[in-house]
Amino acid sequence: MEFDTALNPADGESANYLRSLVPLGRYGTPEEVAGVVAFLAGRRAAFMTRSVLTIDGGMNA
Repeated sequence: MEFDTALNPADGESANYLRSLVPLGRYGTPEEVAGVVAFLAGRRAAFMTRSVLTIDGGMNA
């Protein structure tokens, strides 16, 4: 999964290559991760147990 960080900038020298590895073709955003976290912390996920949710833009699909 790719996120724009100081160690992995979206405009860095290997950014285009890394984006090519992600089926969605872009870096993820903090808001996308926060949405999953909010879901897991909410009532709709109250009956979920032992689940693994991968937030990687499809890299491990």
